[in-house]
Amino acid sequence: MKVGTDGVLLGAWAKLPESGRLLDIGTGSGLIALMAAQRCHSLVVTGIDIDSEAVAQARENVASSPFASRIAIIQSSLQDFTPASFDAIVCNPPFFEESLLPPDINRSNARHTNSLPFSELVSRSASLLSPNGLLNVILPTTALPQFTSLCEQRSLRTIRLCHVHTTASKPPKRTLATFCKCPAVDAPQLVTDELVLQDGPHRSPAYSKLTADFYLR
Repeated sequence: MKVGTDGVLLGAWAKLPESGRLLDIGTGSGLIALMAAQRCHSLVVTGIDIDSEAVAQARENVASSPFASRIAIIQSSLQDFTPASFDAIVCNPPFFEESLLPPDINRSNARHTNSLPFSELVSRSASLLSPNGLLNVILPTTALPQFTSLCEQRSLRTIRLCHVHTTASKPPKRTLATFCKCPAVDAPQLVTDELVLQDGPHRSPAYSKLTADFYLR
């Protein structure tokens, strides 16, 4: 699974601490881990992935970047990963729960919840986050209610949402979401926004502004 729009959106939009420890779950090529390190100069990033080829690719990309000293890539499932706590987590999770599995097993594991069900992602994230830690994800908009319900059960409160439209005339297909590990009474007020990706054949001004620091001109 190479660079895609979902990963770019999450890497640019995620709410991150300026310093501390960040975990990128299912790092793939290392895209979001690299974007986080670029955005926050004192952030220490760990990326994990179950696929050996993805880990090799991510390590190569990290080694070729200016951020190599602050990013570690580890081959591990989330279920088997038990380090110290993190101040923030980012994840572009597998989400095609009901679609036909693709024949390639690596692509299947990367895109489907058979390797990481939402329930396990939420429960493990809640246990790994420090108090007031942040979980950032991008999901199909139709999956947001289920995911939010699981988060609420683990004291992960929704504090930011951004509904992503391909064009202005189409309903949102993806939603970016930030959850905070905190009691309900301490949760910041929810902020909701919309983002349109395309303006005719080109990227919309809002999408271009959000991702300007990451695309080559």
